[in-house]
Amino acid sequence: MTFATRRAVLCLLASASLAAGASGAHAQGAHDWPNRPVKIIVAYPAGQSTDIATRYLADKLSHAFGQGFIVDNKPGAGGNIGTALAARATPDGYTLVMGANGTHAMNPALYPNVGYDVEKDFDAIILTALIPFAISVGPNVPVNSLDDLIALAKSKPGKVDVAVPSVTGQLVLEMLKLRDVPLFGVKYKGSGDAMTAVLGGHVPVLIDTVAATRVGLGKIKPLAVTTATPMASMPGVKTAKEQGLPDFTLAAWNALMVPRGVPMEIQNKLAIEMRKILDLPETQNALGELGFARAPIRTTAELNAWLREERRNYAQVIKTANMKPE
Repeated sequence: MTFATRRAVLCLLASASLAAGASGAHAQGAHDWPNRPVKIIVAYPAGQSTDIATRYLADKLSHAFGQGFIVDNKPGAGGNIGTALAARATPDGYTLVMGANGTHAMNPALYPNVGYDVEKDFDAIILTALIPFAISVGPNVPVNSLDDLIALAKSKPGKVDVAVPSVTGQLVLEMLKLRDVPLFGVKYKGSGDAMTAVLGGHVPVLIDTVAATRVGLGKIKPLAVTTATPMASMPGVKTAKEQGLPDFTLAAWNALMVPRGVPMEIQNKLAIEMRKILDLPETQNALGELGFARAPIRTTAELNAWLREERRNYAQVIKTANMKPE
């Protein structure tokens, strides 16, 4: 054996040993997961509905696994900044992301470049909650029903402002405009800013999630919810459908996801524990009181097919409404 040949063989053996060691470490890391704190990226500000639900579930996961699950808010660009960060994270199970219909269904149809690929960069673990919306007015606005608001908007076309803190809230506004309700949208960075503007009398109308709107109950006046039936967390508030807007139902959603490449052992452990947490009556009661609706149970294949359908549906609605990015 020549020196060159012997050196080549030794290099191959060394490479194989390193690969085996890396594979073993990877497997061991999956087996021991989690052995240190886990970060859950939320691509929206604190106080937004996705943040509210994620903090509740993070606490449950912390108790279940005996390790801290920490919410890391990374807002900006309609959720694109935080979601892009999650897509580039090391796929070791220590960075998760709470996906939303905004980041994983609407934004790819709204923005020319979101900075990530919803199909290729993520694996969906489980659908965690549905997020209904509410249409509300400030305390000093002289309307008490959705009919009153529609009449006010038609009396001042384009001059009744609406605080809109999310792309899904913008979609609800566009759905109203398509039904000849000429409101004018004013975009805010988050639910907290939008609520402050409405309570301060700077903007008369708010379109936000039920979860975020409940923060202002007793001060703000909810006029309608976008669910098919009334919500226990919004007592006395009728649906938009009940008030003369047929087929006016819409709910955003959250789905816990991981960067593509996280070992299946970790994905399965996370999915099993999340299903246990979501099946707890106390979890469903708590999420219901916070303004969320229970998400349907889906297998991984069913969830992926549903996400693809959601992207197609939202893309069509966005095109019809001629929506533009924030």
